[in-house]
Amino acid sequence: MTNGLRGDSSNHGRRTWIAGTGRAVPDRILTNADLEKIVDTSNEWIIARTGIEERRVAEDDEYTSQFAVGAARQAMEMAGVEAADIDLVLISTVTPDMPFPSTACLVQEEIGARDATAFDLNAGCTGFVYGLSVGHQYVASGAASTALVIGAESLTKYTDYEDRSTCVLFGDGAGAVVLRGDDQPASDSRNGLPGVLSVAIHSDGSLAHLLEMPGGGSRNPPNRPETLEARLPFIRMLGNETFKVAVRTLAEVSGEVLADAGHEADDVKWLIPHQANRRIIDAVGRRIDVPSDRVYVNVHRYGNTSAASIPIALDELNRDGRIGSGDLILMAAFGAGLTWGAAAVRF
Repeated sequence: MTNGLRGDSSNHGRRTWIAGTGRAVPDRILTNADLEKIVDTSNEWIIARTGIEERRVAEDDEYTSQFAVGAARQAMEMAGVEAADIDLVLISTVTPDMPFPSTACLVQEEIGARDATAFDLNAGCTGFVYGLSVGHQYVASGAASTALVIGAESLTKYTDYEDRSTCVLFGDGAGAVVLRGDDQPASDSRNGLPGVLSVAIHSDGSLAHLLEMPGGGSRNPPNRPETLEARLPFIRMLGNETFKVAVRTLAEVSGEVLADAGHEADDVKWLIPHQANRRIIDAVGRRIDVPSDRVYVNVHRYGNTSAASIPIALDELNRDGRIGSGDLILMAAFGAGLTWGAAAVRF
């Protein structure tokens, strides 16, 4: 494994915890049967290779910041915070409303958090874990007291529906958490209080070619006809190679944060992996010895929503009452970059 960064709440800084969660997804559902009419595929082929049965798709007049705002408002309501309480708005996304200004600034204005600092972060599907790491560091250090961390995507707008290997995978939506901190020592989280116990993030740019959207930036700008002719502004993935790296890195980084937090797999109430592919999810659960009934899966209903997948799943579990006080939650993701990371959090 390459060197990476770790945010350890057990030994230094202020205690930080997740005070609220939220999610927002489009109403429109695209089923495998719908895809059979668009591309040469079948329901059986998609389920066997991905576990996906349907995904949520943004309408033409819907965009990333709208879902981010919806998820943010839910998380804020649960946490009992007002817009004036928020010090930081951080959005992890690879599908911003526009190259600039940042989507976070647009969300900041929409929710009325005018005293907050706002910026976007791009770490592919690992974006939420990266965002949680950054937000946690701000709150733990005392630079912020309340941070709004959002994973939001409109991936279907960059999906090539002529490529059957990728067009079956992606969906849209957003998930959010409110991070809060107080002056209690971070070590109190080791004693059973809610808190972010450990976060680790890694990257390896030598594997960037495995998962990319090569067009639309300065290397292949949209004002060149050849960029569009070569279908460069669409998602591309080398699936088999990505699968192998994903399973290995997810298992390794999960073990890393559990060890750093002083826990083992038996202590985990829920493993929430990035919802990319059912086969990857099952393989990771087996590798780190978390039983399948404690591995949360919703990829069959949403597809791969990139940075939004973990916070959407977290909010589902939370609102369904399936996370209790003191439960240890392990979240792990991998994505374009390649990037990977994990977080151990006590609720």
